Order: sequence, then structure tokens, then C-alpha cells
Amino acid sequence: MLILKQLRKKKKISQTDLANAVGVSLRTIQLYEKKDANIPIKNLTKIAEYFGLSIAEMYMYEVNENEIVYLNTGMLSRKNNSVYDIEPGKYFVMAPLVSQNQYKQYIQNHTDINFFERLPKIGFMTNSVTSNKYVAFEIMGDSMNDGSIESIPNKAVVLGEQFDISEKNLQQIKASQSLKVIVCKDRILCKKIVEYSEKANAILCTNLNKSPEYQDFELPMADVLQFFNIVKKQL
Repeated sequence: MLILKQLRKKKKISQTDLANAVGVSLRTIQLYEKKDANIPIKNLTKIAEYFGLSIAEMYMYEVNENEIVYLNTGMLSRKNNSVYDIEPGKYFVMAPLVSQNQYKQYIQNHTDINFFERLPKIGFMTNSVTSNKYVAFEIMGDSMNDGSIESIPNKAVVLGEQFDISEKNLQQIKASQSLKVIVCKDRILCKKIVEYSEKANAILCTNLNKSPEYQDFELPMADVLQFFNIVKKQL
């Protein structure tokens, strides 16, 4: 994040000072200050607190290569999100963040606008946006971690784009082969959906991690509250 360098200069501290405050190496801070660096949510929280900001404020005042503040760009849409048009084919999405320990609260309050307003926000750069709702989820467990580029390890944060649960969308799931966040009545999952049985009204979920403890399973649609396509991730 380029904003880190600006915040350091304003506070008159060195990269070493910031590294000591966050509990990471100098090299890590140097990487964090790069434009496209991924910062784990736990360290991002420490950095924000150190500078007396929220995570949302840090992202809102992040700058692009032309030194244009995101806050001053045009907002495209709402739905508990702020989507900013940075330049052609480049957008900044501020989405509510659901951490692992907020899964239960999210399931209970996923239709409550006030609940979303209380959640912290996190930002993602994307190449395209839609009018759909975006929510960020901190992933629990390593069932989708196989060491590949597609992997989503424990505590990674993903940006999910909600799509309607309709028969047409369910029929297209297998062809897309994209990873999903599935909000159920009793849990939140990150899976790849490989089949939809219209007769059973159920989806077949699979894991990237092929260790014996992670088995494919059938999930009845009656247990599903929401689907999200995973469009971006932060490790």
C-alpha cells in the first residue's frame, strides 16, 4: 500500500520503527509498501491501529499511480458497498468484512442493513464490477488450500460477488468451475461446486485440498441461504 509510506512520513518514523510496532521484519514492511502487496488482515489491523485509523480509512486514502485519492473519485454503486471508478478497467471496491468469529452473526443478520453498516470495511482492486452485492469473507480452514495458484488458505480474505439462487444459475455452476462462498443455515463454506442435481435439489461440493479429511459432499439447497462468486483474494 503506497499510503503506508505517506503515513510513516507524516508520523516521522522509519520502516524499521513500523516493522517493530507490527511485529514483522523490515523486508516485510518494504513489501507491504509496494502498490500491489497483499497484507494479512491481522497485520493490516495492527497497522491501522498504530496510525489511529480504521482499515476502511486506510483503503479510502490509498492512492493510485497518478496520486489520485480514491475518496475523490466517482462512486458507482451502493448496496452496502462503495465502488470507485479509478480509471478505465480499474475499480476499487470497499466491502463489509466478515471475519471467522462473525460467521454466526452474519448468518443470523445477513438481511439486516444495520448489521452490514457496523462491519469493518476492506478494499479490493478489480478489473470489472457489477451492480451485485459484494461481501468480503475471512476463510476458515485449509480445505481449499492445495498449494496451487487457485488456493485459498486459512485466514485468507476473499471478495465475494453475490448471485441469485435460481435454477438457471445453478445449471451454469458446473460450467463456470469458479470457487464459491456458500452461506448455509448453520455455517459458511468455501467450495467448488461441480454438480447440481435438479431431482435431489442439491449441489455436489468439492475441495481443492485432496487430503483424506476433506471429502466431497452433497449439500441440499434447502440449507443454502446465499451464494457468492469469489472474484478476488488477499492472503
